[in-house]
Amino acid sequence: LYYHFFTDDLKTEGSFITNRHVFLQNNDCSIATCRVTEPTDDFFRNAYHNEYIFVHRGKGVLRSEFGALPFEPGDQLIIPRTVIYRLEFDDYKADNKLLIVESRTAYEIPKHYRNEYGQLEEHAPYAERDFKIPTELTPRDETGEFRVIIKAGQRYFEHIVPHHPFDVVGWDGYFYPFALNIRDYHPKVGRIHLPPPIHLAFITEHFVLCNFVPRPFDFHPDAIPAPYWHSNIDSDEVLYYVEGDFMSRKGIKEGSITLHPGGMPHGPQPGKYEGSVGAKATNEYAVMVDTFAPLRPTLNVKKTMDEKYAQSWLT
Repeated sequence: LYYHFFTDDLKTEGSFITNRHVFLQNNDCSIATCRVTEPTDDFFRNAYHNEYIFVHRGKGVLRSEFGALPFEPGDQLIIPRTVIYRLEFDDYKADNKLLIVESRTAYEIPKHYRNEYGQLEEHAPYAERDFKIPTELTPRDETGEFRVIIKAGQRYFEHIVPHHPFDVVGWDGYFYPFALNIRDYHPKVGRIHLPPPIHLAFITEHFVLCNFVPRPFDFHPDAIPAPYWHSNIDSDEVLYYVEGDFMSRKGIKEGSITLHPGGMPHGPQPGKYEGSVGAKATNEYAVMVDTFAPLRPTLNVKKTMDEKYAQSWLT
């Protein structure tokens, strides 16, 4: 039941629409990666799901009817359902890589980060000024045949529209794409180990999403920085490893994903407890998704999995 797989090993070619590969899914969400190796003139619209897109590698611009939103490595793009958009990368010969998490319900800022008026409290791990929103709204007054690919669950539809989808002169409201870079996330630390929910970034009705970033370790004189063994009772635990030195695991690479299902005990591998004693800080970036319903692996996991991972706690 324990899974570790290497998403970078799945090397296929395609656009940000055609080259998405789902690794884990349930009725409420899916977790996929995408290597973007070619541009496309098509536009994309997710009819059923809100999208979280983590830019692991690559730079470019997210264009939508709300304007241009430049992105860079570490950006976490939140795209509400039904928004028509296109991702345009600066260099398609570069190793562009995305992590995409679809959610049936909206991505929201946790309530305990906000005051009664909706403003972010000072103890929140980010502030309003850390968010990036679309700018440079340039109406495209063009006619012709423009193809919009609409994703509706597992089905795809093609719509040909006679006007450019970005033929918009203005907009109002709070329904628009935005971005938060993982490097702008301010971590919390304590005298003793704080559990992973302290790293919460966004919530949905069916899962939570956390950011792990470089931070000082626990500072009690007798603290053991490595996390304790535990079982997740209410969730499956997924970690996508971005970069750095991953303190509690060995054999991990950039682009690795681990899945520890709910109810299954897990913790640091042999030697990691001892190795953490006296350490002052960790230098890691990772994205964690804890789903309240069990996840089902796809055949893409089988193609890229570490078959000896379940035995890694023995040696």
